This record gives sequence, C-alpha cells and structure tokens, in this order.
Amino acid sequence: MDLPVLQGIVPVRKKQVPLDIIAGITLAALAIPEVMGYAKIAGMPIVTGLYTLLIPMALFAILGSSRHLVVGADSATAAIIATTLVTTALPGSHEYIAFAGIIALLSAGFLFLSRIFQLGFIADFLSRSALIGFLTGVGIQVALGQVPGMFGVSNETNNSILTILHIFTNGITFVNGINLLLSILVLSIIFLGDRIYKKIPWALLTIIGAIVASWAFRLQNYGVATIGNVPGGLPVIAFPVVPVGQMSILLSSAAACFLVILAQSGATSRAYALRYNEKFDENVDLVGLGFANLAAGLSGTFVVNGSPTKTEMVDSAGGRTQLAQVVTVGIVLLVLLYLTEPLSYLPGSVLAVIVFMIGIRLIDINGMKSILDRRPVEFIVAFFTTLTVVFINVGWGVIFAIVISVIVHLRHSYRPSNYLMFKTSDGEWRSAPLESGTQALPGLAIYRFSTNLYYANEGRFSNEIVKIMKEFIPSLKWLCICGSSINDIDYSGSESLKQLYTELKKIGVVLVLSEIDDHVKQQLERDKYIEMIGYDHIFDSNNDVLLAFGKTK
Repeated sequence: MDLPVLQGIVPVRKKQVPLDIIAGITLAALAIPEVMGYAKIAGMPIVTGLYTLLIPMALFAILGSSRHLVVGADSATAAIIATTLVTTALPGSHEYIAFAGIIALLSAGFLFLSRIFQLGFIADFLSRSALIGFLTGVGIQVALGQVPGMFGVSNETNNSILTILHIFTNGITFVNGINLLLSILVLSIIFLGDRIYKKIPWALLTIIGAIVASWAFRLQNYGVATIGNVPGGLPVIAFPVVPVGQMSILLSSAAACFLVILAQSGATSRAYALRYNEKFDENVDLVGLGFANLAAGLSGTFVVNGSPTKTEMVDSAGGRTQLAQVVTVGIVLLVLLYLTEPLSYLPGSVLAVIVFMIGIRLIDINGMKSILDRRPVEFIVAFFTTLTVVFINVGWGVIFAIVISVIVHLRHSYRPSNYLMFKTSDGEWRSAPLESGTQALPGLAIYRFSTNLYYANEGRFSNEIVKIMKEFIPSLKWLCICGSSINDIDYSGSESLKQLYTELKKIGVVLVLSEIDDHVKQQLERDKYIEMIGYDHIFDSNNDVLLAFGKTK
C-alpha cells in the first residue's frame, strides 16, 4: 500500500509557521474541553477525549493529504458509539472501553479496505452547493448547541432546536447571572477584537483570562460551573479484548461510523480545499484516517473523525497546514503530564461562547445567497442539506448531501442537453435544438449525445433518435452519432446501439459514428458493434462525415 507522508505539511512556508503555531495553541485551548465533552457523549472516561488529540491526531498529520482537516473526537461518531453500547455495557467501565476500542479498530479496517478499493471517490459526489449547505448547517447546529452553556443552563437534549425551546419554556428562570455576564463579556471581546486586529488570538486570551479569574475569585462558589477535574497520564497501548458473540453488534456500529467518517471528513476536506484552491487526495486521507482510528483503538479511546468544528478553529486562528495539529499534539502531551489541574478552572460558559462564535463563522450566508441567485434548483439541495444537519444531525446531513448530490448528478446525466450539429457558411460547427430539424446536409443529420451512454439514459437516447426520424424532412439517408462527449458505454448502451442499427437498416438509413475516443472504440469492438456497422462507417471528425456523405450522391 502506497503511504505518502507529510503532504499536509510540506512545502513549509516560513511566514506561515508562526501562524500555524498560534493556531495549534488555539486549537489545543478550544479542543481540549470540547473533546472531553464528546467523551461524555460517547459514555467514555473524560480523559479518553484528550487521547483522541494525541496519537490519532499526530498520525493523520503525518499520513493525511488534507492540509486543513483536523482529526479527533466527533459528536456524530460519539453518539453512534453511545447508542450501540449503552445497553451492552456500563458506560465508563473497562468492558465498555474495550467495546469502543474494537469499534475504532473495525472502523480502521473499513477505511483501509476503502483505500484498497479506492472508494474515496464517493467524496467527489458532494457538490459545492451541498458542501455550502452542509457547513452552514453545522454552523447553525454548533451555535445553537452552545446557547444553554452561555446561559448557564443544563442541556437536556442533543437536538439544537429542542434545546432552545427548553431554555425559553422551562429553563430561563434558572439562568445564572454571573455565567451570563461572563458570556456577554467574552462574546464582546472576541467580536470587537476581531474587528480591531484579527491577528491577535482573542479566543485564546479570553480562555486564559477566564481560567485566572475563575481561580482567583473562586467563581465556583457563585454558581459558575467549570469543566471539572481531569486526571493526568498517558494512554496505555493494548489490544482491546471482547467476547466474540458481541462482534456482530460492534460491526454494525463500526460500519455506521465508517460511513460518517467517509462522508464528513471528505466533505470538510473538500470544502477547505475549495476555499483555498488546493488539491487533496481523498484516498490518501483514508489511509491517514485508518491509522488514526487504529491508534485510537489501541490507545484506549474511541473513534476519531475529521471535525468541521475543529478544522474551523484552526482556520479562524490563521492555521493553514497540519503543522498546527502537530503543535496541538505537543500541547496535549504537556497537558496530560502536567497541566490538567489549571484546566479544571475553565468556566463552561466561556467555552460555550468560543464554540458559539466558531459556529457563527461556519454559516455561509453569502454562499447560500449566491446559489439562490444563480442556481435556484441547487439552492434547494443546499437548503435541505442544512435542514437535515440542523434538525437531525451532522452524520445524516452529510449522508443526505452525498445522496442528493448523486441524484442531481444522475439527473444531469439522465437528461443531457443533446443537439443537432451543422456547419455555418464560414466553416464553423454549431449546435441546434433537436426540435429545429436542422440537417448538416440534405439527407444527413449529425446527432451529438452529450454524456456517457448507460442504462439510465439509453431509453432517452433511443426516443430522441426515433423523434428525429419521424420529423426530419426530407427523409434521412444517413444518421451520424457524434460521440465527442461519450467517454463510456455500458452493456445496456451497447445493446441499444445494436438495436438502433437494426431498426435504421430496415428503413434504409445508414448509421455512422464520429469523434469516438479510443476507449469507447475498444468497448464497441469487444461488443462486435463496429464489425456490425463496418469500419468504414467510423469517422474521426464530422468534416470526414460530410465528405463521405457527399461522395454517395
């Protein structure tokens, strides 16, 4: 298996290094509390959230292709794990941790298999409009999900909309005044600071300030909840052992995690590659994600995934390469060894504001408006992708984005815009609508089919040619199929061509082909089609067709 390394880091630009270091520090400050929350969602010990930012993150930084994608604990995969294991073992127990580890190892296996069979192309079916809708939905969900923490109110549900309704119907009387003041102060500092001088890491400064204030003024005595104690130490590397009879349950959970990883990581990598006009190889990313999950399973933690939230954290702080993630790994290592006690003083409301601002930045209003103005049909795709993320979850949102993008692709290929070709008086080739009845020469029609010929559109192909035969006056003697846009013909398409040749021969019309590429020609030779119509009826260009037809008169 080919293992290219450091694609997300090299080439190193000296001017970018300081920004990546700052971004890595910022990511550590923001992601450490966040991944501990994801550990709670997954039913795992809090410290295992930190483990996801250690060996797994380091391996993806080395082996991945994306310069931006941040790999770590994720809410969607954490929820899948919890849903599967909550009735299987006691959350936080050794057995539970072992089950979660096996799920991570199985997910790694699926990722490696997808690399071998090059299934990373699935990410190619995420259209730009679906990506904009996906990230906008993630931003809305992230922002809404932080509102309870900003108010100092407990979150009673994982659904963002229900959370807001709960606050304003049942929880508003329980709002803690100091938490609310802290949230407003931090929100103001970040909002105004970004407008004064964006290069200063305002989010990082507010976190440091909040930790100092919480410690100095003992804010816990005034009802300000902190993120709590975090035990230190490094993970133990070991292979998790579980009963063989439980493997079927774990396999289905791993398959679900794999689909979310494949879709969400691909969507996030693609979005940032588009933003910065960069290339990334989804198949190389699969290797990086596979090794990251392999490390997660062996180091006592749970499934890791490409995180749009943490990726935006780095991007907002000015990070542009995986060097930022390497810096984060180093900081997490120091935290696990020496700094877990100061971290415990961080107020939860301050963290909620930081993540809230990140969510707001993900909401691409200008992008959505541009799609609506220019492609209303594609806006529907983006809009419903957003709704799926907000009202269901991120995992289903990206799966919906893939499915709807594939449907849109099939719609385009199923209903291509096909034309009749003709030559102008100045010698230029032009296209005309099928309804025009335009002939290249009296008795000769050149029909250009504008996409690959396969089972879904071969019926449309045949129907359009039948329509041409019925409406053309004078009656046709030659029908040429221009294959300049046909790069592949499947079995159904080949059989349709054979049937078409037979029907046209019955009525005395000669069928010829032009501008067929070598790959398609090989397919037709293998299907005995060229032998059927004759090699003298295959032309390199439409001009050659005109010359040959002229000689028949």
